[in-house]
Amino acid sequence: MSLSGKKILVVGGSSGMGLATALAAAAQGAELVLSSRSQARLDAAAARFGTPVSTIAADAADDDAVRALFARTGPLDHVVVTAAVVNRKPLAEITLEEAHQAFETKFWTQFNVARRAAPVIRPGGSITLFSGISSQRGFASLVVASAINGAVDALCRSLALALAPVRVNAVSPGFVDTKSHRDTAREKVLEAVAAGLPLGRVGQPEDLARAVLFLMESPYSTGSVVVVDGGHLAG
Repeated sequence: MSLSGKKILVVGGSSGMGLATALAAAAQGAELVLSSRSQARLDAAAARFGTPVSTIAADAADDDAVRALFARTGPLDHVVVTAAVVNRKPLAEITLEEAHQAFETKFWTQFNVARRAAPVIRPGGSITLFSGISSQRGFASLVVASAINGAVDALCRSLALALAPVRVNAVSPGFVDTKSHRDTAREKVLEAVAAGLPLGRVGQPEDLARAVLFLMESPYSTGSVVVVDGGHLAG
């Protein structure tokens, strides 16, 4: 199955794994629509494409904004949702309000985008969600994120049944250097993780983009959670 001529919406497409996915799909001839909360960031992202792309600023956590988003996009072939803000505070420091907000921005956003997207997806189309390997392996520093990612994995499998024949899959990343910010502490964490992985490096956004494209192009894949972690779970 080719992505040439397919219309793809990437929610969270202005940076990181979303932008990498959009660039990879555009290179295969897909028509891209990028969405995020910031029009300025969308404009900067759009400048990286060799062909015109559409951009729609929308808060994916707002149901009215999501409804309006799909009213503007019209029919789509694939929807990818990478938008998320995960709170990594230690358990003793995170407030209940912050934990609720983390669920709101990652789990409920993906839940709502998926259910609103389904009616506009053409036959053979798909929705791809993003979870994370903390759903399968415990991390003392990622208690809230682990719970959210586990919920997204379960959501993926259930939506594959509830929204059929629309295909629903999820990508579960390990540690990925999105280059969204650089600081000494983060660099040290990534270096330590890389040293313990079979491949000797952490992931790059492009690694995850390849997994998303595989799921979009695979007509027999639905309800699948694809782990892309450099062998982290194997250790």
